[in-house]
Amino acid sequence: MRTTNELSSEALFKETINLINKGDLAGAVANCRRAVAADSSDVSSIALLGAILIKTKEPIEAEKYLRKAIDLAPTFAKPHEDLGYLLLEADCSAEAVTCLENATRLDPKSEKAFYMLGKAYSKIGDGQKSDAAYEKSFGLNPERKKLAHAAEHHKAGRYKEAEMLYRETLRDYPNNVDAMRMLAGIVASQSFVEEAESLFRRALSLAPDYGLAFLDFGALLQDQHRYAEAIECFARTAALEPKTPKPHYFLASILAQVGKTSSALKAYQHVLELSPKHAGALLGIGHTLKTIGKQEEAIDAYRNCINLRPDNGEVYWSLANLKTYKLTSADITRMESAIESDEEINDVSKVNFLFAIAKAKEDAGSFKEAWKYYCEGNDLQRSLEYYDPVDTESTNNDLVKVFDKNFLTKNIESGCKDAAPIFIVGLPRSGSTLIEQILASHSMVEGTSELPYLGRVATSLNRNRADGINYPQAVSELSSKHLEALGQQYLSKAKFNRQSDKPRFIDKNPNNFASVGFIHKILPNAKIIDARRYPLDSTFSCYRQLFAKGQTFVYDLTDIGEYYIQYLRMMDHWHDVLPGRVLTVQYEDLVFDLENYVRKLLEYCELPWEDSCLKFYETDRPVRTASSEQVRQPVYTKSVHYWRNYEDELTELIEVLDPILPRFKHYEHINRV
Repeated sequence: MRTTNELSSEALFKETINLINKGDLAGAVANCRRAVAADSSDVSSIALLGAILIKTKEPIEAEKYLRKAIDLAPTFAKPHEDLGYLLLEADCSAEAVTCLENATRLDPKSEKAFYMLGKAYSKIGDGQKSDAAYEKSFGLNPERKKLAHAAEHHKAGRYKEAEMLYRETLRDYPNNVDAMRMLAGIVASQSFVEEAESLFRRALSLAPDYGLAFLDFGALLQDQHRYAEAIECFARTAALEPKTPKPHYFLASILAQVGKTSSALKAYQHVLELSPKHAGALLGIGHTLKTIGKQEEAIDAYRNCINLRPDNGEVYWSLANLKTYKLTSADITRMESAIESDEEINDVSKVNFLFAIAKAKEDAGSFKEAWKYYCEGNDLQRSLEYYDPVDTESTNNDLVKVFDKNFLTKNIESGCKDAAPIFIVGLPRSGSTLIEQILASHSMVEGTSELPYLGRVATSLNRNRADGINYPQAVSELSSKHLEALGQQYLSKAKFNRQSDKPRFIDKNPNNFASVGFIHKILPNAKIIDARRYPLDSTFSCYRQLFAKGQTFVYDLTDIGEYYIQYLRMMDHWHDVLPGRVLTVQYEDLVFDLENYVRKLLEYCELPWEDSCLKFYETDRPVRTASSEQVRQPVYTKSVHYWRNYEDELTELIEVLDPILPRFKHYEHINRV
């Protein structure tokens, strides 16, 4: 007959299992500790506590309890298996082999133990025993065998073969969440986003504590600019794995991306608490401090990152890209050694090094040398990007055809009447950040960033169209209520990036210049400002800038020149069909006649005069573009006609732009100060 204590211990153990199944690991740990405190020889509770502590990322304490369980019951297979897993994760492969050999001897039907034993043998270089252990595992679990073969194809880049095997696995084993997650990753890369999302949701419904699935799903949502949902996924993973740096890093990165600067900084700092040598977190902290104007602290973070990862070119480019900071001769020597050494650095890092060296040479006045590195960096980056100028021209042809004067002037009462948005469009590096900073210095205006939502709203019209009619042609079919709904949809998405209740906000995504007609139809009261700059300065400044993403046309001089011509063509069209709708602000006019043009900006935006707009450099707000440090100082004119430092090298660009340069003749003789 069992005693009351034995019954209580058994009940506590069952309750602990229920808590684990519900995902309450903290409660399960507490229960186990109570059981062990009541009976220090309770092997089941001791072993279970060790296993749970592995899940809660407390390896030192987990190892203590697992070794105690093995000492109390050496023939109990599970603690050997769990300890083997723990040691394998800690790269103690030889000791892991011993534990897992014991586990498989004591429980010959544990396919998981055999699988881990295969990994352990592989790590110590015993390929023959590794293959035998894997085959034993696969014999016990054909499902794992098929999945392992699929993963092997996946890792080797044989995606078609991997996809086929993942689908076969799910046909035979419909609830295999690993196959769902891996297949979702492949179909997402093929732009089958809806299927990928369905697979992730199904996997997470079956395994609510599947951290890797939450991370991958969050990344998919982030790529779709569904930031609130992505943040929820990363936060969920961080809660499931509180001591693992990766989910906290993902969370910090997306918070920074959407302008939640304070929260992002805290999240990055938490990553460093978990992993003090996390180079990615240090880099992220540097970027975040830069956006809020703490340049010295940002430089310290970048320098610390260089100490950890001297092969990471992005850190050097981040320093160079501060614009107001100059790299040292020692920095240049290290970077030149990095790209000339036999040690392999990836292409992305090499591009960053090349641009950083070019900027450093330029700052020193060595323009010939700088040109060499700019060319090499742009050539390499162009090989990593996809850009087709024919696609750009074709798209613009469609836009001009759809958004003609007749279409734009009928149903003028349609669309969402909210006047909150102020769009700043144009080419990058044309003064848009300066205009944003001036307007965001007004008490009624909030500066956000380059929002991706207008394009998302436009392409939402492509969904569920079996007839192949997509944006922009699909716009012509919309009724007034549909246009209003699209305007409201944009505002709802943009709201996520807003940090205040000011009545107006700025979206300075430059690529929206092609969407002026669409803006007019869905947000007829929105303001649209075209930030324009002398063509050779605008285009060459793009060529000198390494963009994080999105501007794929900037890494070839002919591409940039042709793109500028297309931009000008589109803006001419909008001025023709919507006269007075767009305010063009020429950069050169703005910097040489600041007060007059600030008045024009405020008048166009229907904002009362505020002196603070003239003292924009005193405004304390995050700025996330390459010009972040430049707009924190009074207006200057030294960037005007900067292209002339490279005039002898720019024949190709000048030839492309030659047809439109006469339009800007009156700016050619402006002198820089």
